[in-house]
This record gives sequence, C-alpha cells and structure tokens, in this order.
Amino acid sequence: MYKSGFVTVIGRPNVGKSTLLNQIVGEKISIISDKPQTTRNKIQLIYTEQDCQIVFLDTPGIQMPKNKLGEYMLRVSKETLEEVDIITFMVDESMDTGRLDKYIIDELRGIKTPIILLINKIDKIKKEEVSLLIQKYNNMNMFEDTIPISAINGENISSYISALKKLLPEGPRYFPEDMITDQPERFIISEIIREKALENLNEEVPHGIFVDIEKISKREDKDLIDVNAVIYCERESHKGIIIGKNGRMLKTIGSSARIDIEKLLGSQINLILWVKVEKNWREKESKVRYFGYR
Repeated sequence: MYKSGFVTVIGRPNVGKSTLLNQIVGEKISIISDKPQTTRNKIQLIYTEQDCQIVFLDTPGIQMPKNKLGEYMLRVSKETLEEVDIITFMVDESMDTGRLDKYIIDELRGIKTPIILLINKIDKIKKEEVSLLIQKYNNMNMFEDTIPISAINGENISSYISALKKLLPEGPRYFPEDMITDQPERFIISEIIREKALENLNEEVPHGIFVDIEKISKREDKDLIDVNAVIYCERESHKGIIIGKNGRMLKTIGSSARIDIEKLLGSQINLILWVKVEKNWREKESKVRYFGYR
C-alpha cells in the first residue's frame, strides 16, 4: 500500500519551519533567518520513501499584515489549510502562548483537517519542561499527536515522519523519487542571495529586498557558470547600505551567497550583483504581483 499526501507546516515567523523542512529533505531549499518575513512564497518540498511520498508546503509565517506583500503572505498561509491532507502546527519551547500563537490556534479550531503539533527547540529546555508543554497542548484536545522536536539537530524528526505516515491516505507518487522541490534553480538562487542579505543587513532594510535573477549561463570553455542578479530595495538610503563603504557589504553578501550557490549547482560560479531602487514596492499591488507574489 503506497501512501502520499500534502502537509502544510504553519506557525508564527522564526519558529523553525524552514529549518525542519531542510532537515527532512536533506538539502537547503527554504531560506533561514532570525528575521521575520523570511519565507514569502509557498514552497513545496518533497520527501520520498519506498512506501510513501510526503509533499510539504513551507508557507510564510502567519502574521498581521502591514502592507500588500504582508496581505499576500497571510492569504497564502491561510489558503493552504484547506488544500492539504494534514496540518503541522509548530510552536517553540516557550511556556507562554503568545498573541500570534493564540490567533493561529483560534484559526485552527474550526478546521476538520488532522493537525499534528510540533514543539520545537526542546534542546534549549529541561525534560520536565518538555513534559509540561506536552501536557499543556494535549489539554486543548485539538491535535492528533504532539511531538517534541529539535529541528536544528534532527531530534525526533523520525517520530514526526512516522506520525504523518499513519495519517496519510493511500495515493500516487506525485513527483519523481529524486525530486526534492518544485521550485526551479533560479528561484532557489534568488532566495540564497536574499538570505545572505537578511543575515548581513540591519533591521529594516532586508524586509524591502527582492532579488531578481537576470541571467544564468554556462561558459562553454570552462566549468564556470555566470549568475547575474539584481537586488531591489525600496529607498536610495537602503541602496547605499546594501552596497556599503567601497562596496564591502555587497561583496560580503556575494561571497557568502556564492558558497551556497556553488553547492547547489555543483560548479564554480561567477556571481555579479547590482542594486536598484523600486520605491515602496511592497505597498503597491502591481509591483507585488510583478515580482511574482500572486
């Protein structure tokens, strides 16, 4: 009996959703950052075994929207709840249920789709505290299973996969067994560059960044791939910050991005970055759509 299905992973920003999914598929597909609004798109990651295929949907964290991009991200996250076979709700090790977690729990109460709760970051707390958290969430009577995990070191990930397999319906293999994402290389490369910008820039600038890959071309005479990309930002002052004094910041972003892109492509790359201003693009419906957030 072959089982397959679609699983959405939801939770507030920075709770560890992308770390979990990268751990499961064994590759860095979803970008990771400690800043909010890291994941903007719905990304499918594919996990295949001999007897099952699980298609995970990594969605933007559920958050209160502040602009047109935020409205798009919230819509994507909420729409997936109706499209999947199983919902995974992820929380962290905090004993307090914050405002956003309460909002998500309220959203989930009326949904008939089976829900698995993951308590992430258990490597940061004592076993007794883990037991208290499990009891707290079990008392809500909402979840098919409550599993404590550490996404960063892989603890209890196999228990989570086993729990999913029990709930999955019989179904076909939707994707080839060697495929781990539905996203093209161009998208993953743009996300890697955006991740490095998120890591290196100060608080406000990264939220207004969009990375557009203009060209990927292999040189015939050598094992080298040219990648040309534009980093769009919202203000002239942000452009100066991204470039940095004597171009140092842009060089730092490019150097760290190059390492991950070379791993992805299995080849040396020549990465050329430009920075352009598209004023307040996150506030404009037309620009949000133009940049691919549909």
